[in-house]
Amino acid sequence: MDIGVIRERGAFDRRVALTPPVVRRLAGAGHTVWVETGAGDGAMFRDTEYIRSGGQIVYSPAEVLQRAELVAKIGRPTRDELALCRPGMALLAFYHLAVADGGLREALAERCLTAIGCEIIEQETGRLPVLAAISEIAGQMTVPIAAHLLRSSSGGRGILLGGTPGVPPARVVILGAGAVGSAAARTAVATGARVLAFDVEPRKLRRVMEHVRGVETCLADDDAIAEAVAAADVVIGAILVAGTRTPHVVTRSMVESMKPGSAIIDVSIDQGGCVETSRPTTLSDPTFVYKAVTHFCVPNFTADLGRSSSVAIAQAMLPYLLELARAGVEAAVKSCSELARGVYTLRGLPAPGRRP
Repeated sequence: MDIGVIRERGAFDRRVALTPPVVRRLAGAGHTVWVETGAGDGAMFRDTEYIRSGGQIVYSPAEVLQRAELVAKIGRPTRDELALCRPGMALLAFYHLAVADGGLREALAERCLTAIGCEIIEQETGRLPVLAAISEIAGQMTVPIAAHLLRSSSGGRGILLGGTPGVPPARVVILGAGAVGSAAARTAVATGARVLAFDVEPRKLRRVMEHVRGVETCLADDDAIAEAVAAADVVIGAILVAGTRTPHVVTRSMVESMKPGSAIIDVSIDQGGCVETSRPTTLSDPTFVYKAVTHFCVPNFTADLGRSSSVAIAQAMLPYLLELARAGVEAAVKSCSELARGVYTLRGLPAPGRRP
């Protein structure tokens, strides 16, 4: 099969969907991999590495999109990119359609494209393997971001996350105990912070307690969340309802009850945000202040760790790419339930049973 990868053109996005080792695996399986020149530069993967791995370098996204039957991306494709796609081809990407422009679905239908969402490829256990790979990085990133936001020079409370002898540690509240929340809890506890994790599923809280010594846990309900948020120095929003917009579990009044100089990091902003006062920001202007509470709400902020994020995503995508290329897209979707759950559109038509 002809497989393609193009350069990510989102602002400040330094990631690439296919790394040279993954290209080597695909080429070794007999597939042709077309790589847009410079696609890996932001992640420090050079064209020469792709060539040594068996990739074929081409010099525009149009060349990739006109040659490939299957394209791997990270950010959702733009309307311009979709216009260059051959009818009937498949695109594997993080679409986050629940918060995307409605015109994206129309463009997928017009071009008769198969759209497979990395964020909703789902195993029988409910695990989202490709999303989890990047979520673990996002969770780890929240803690140094929190430490920066708490500095006095950042407008924060002037608090050291882990405290020191005679100085109490910061209170970190984590909403959601999935991949992001677990990684955030592990990293925050390692600094010495006092960490309280919430979730609606006891099994997730049990897993966090088993793997993170020192974390406190609580079943999520409105009153418990309100009390914890009011006492928090940092709130990390890590809630995901796969394929749908995230509900607001932290209300405006809860935010207004927080201490001046405290911080919110809403990782759920990719799916709309779990804090009522959140709105998307950018890596160039990542924060805003509401009622003396600093909000960090950057979608896909793992783009700032181009190499690590690329390696994690490419490795997680690889088994699905191999199956799609081996069997063909439609046959792979029929035979692999994990892929089937990830299909938004099949040749432009909504996948049966897909969430609206």
